[in-house]
Amino acid sequence: MREMNAVRAHRRGGPEQLVHEKAPCPRPGPGEVLVAVRAASITAGELGWDATWTDSLDGSGRDRTPIIPSHEFSGVVAALGDDVTDWQAGDEVYGLIPFTMDGAAAEYAAVPADVVAAKPESLTHDQAAAVPLAALTAWQALVDHGHLRRGRRVLVHGGAGGVGSFVVQIAAALGAEVAATAAGRDLDFVRSLGADIAVDYAHDRFEDRVHDVDLVVDLVGGPTLDRSWQVVRPGGTVVGIAAPPDAEEAARHGARGVFFVVRPDRAGLRSITDLVEHGRLAPPIDRLLPLSQARAAYEALEREHRRGKIVLQVSD
Repeated sequence: MREMNAVRAHRRGGPEQLVHEKAPCPRPGPGEVLVAVRAASITAGELGWDATWTDSLDGSGRDRTPIIPSHEFSGVVAALGDDVTDWQAGDEVYGLIPFTMDGAAAEYAAVPADVVAAKPESLTHDQAAAVPLAALTAWQALVDHGHLRRGRRVLVHGGAGGVGSFVVQIAAALGAEVAATAAGRDLDFVRSLGADIAVDYAHDRFEDRVHDVDLVVDLVGGPTLDRSWQVVRPGGTVVGIAAPPDAEEAARHGARGVFFVVRPDRAGLRSITDLVEHGRLAPPIDRLLPLSQARAAYEALEREHRRGKIVLQVSD
């Protein structure tokens, strides 16, 4: 059986379980494409998700160890499974792999063909790999769940992070008035992404700077999420990504509270690609690391301040 270089974990845990080793190269099943991965992006917390280790989102399914992490990828179609007609070998693609499947921290990944989209021509593979999960989370928070329209007011908590940086950019591109909280050293960064108001969460109360918000997208949770109800207008929405908003607080303020898990979505990726190709969206990358340093990359997610995504360079 053909082998490939991959990052795997044989037991459930954190970065300490990750090893760079030889692994069997997957074969694409019916409706799948085999992608030669060029770059893969990693996400904070993914090693703690039940779906990373089992075949169900809630962890009730069978154990899948050894697993391959990292579900955002950019690469080239290497082979087609049965019944795949919309891709050809050599096509440059990117996408988000379902969380209950092995990820992209490997030289090859088998991916459902219907979640793959054509890679933006203006991006390198390294840049494209930083887009799918973060941008789809932002798109689904703003458009699918937040029903954002031009002229609405949006508050983004954690606007400098891997997902928050996309929320700010997409909200601004869709014509919203955007406020974002961030660390003091990141205020100019979030303004450069399109934020009209940037609030230093360590020194200023966002409640004193922002009022009558139509939509809050929270990537922080805890007290920040709890305090957000104070600035939401009646009929507005709080979308929690780090934690579910309190239903009683939502009712008390005449607002909606939404929590969701991002899903692979080719149509959403195509809309995101359109923003990229028109210069309205750029993927902030914190750093690039080789696949062999995946453990260090995941450790950095847990302990270091970041602007944008950490990307693993899998192959040239």
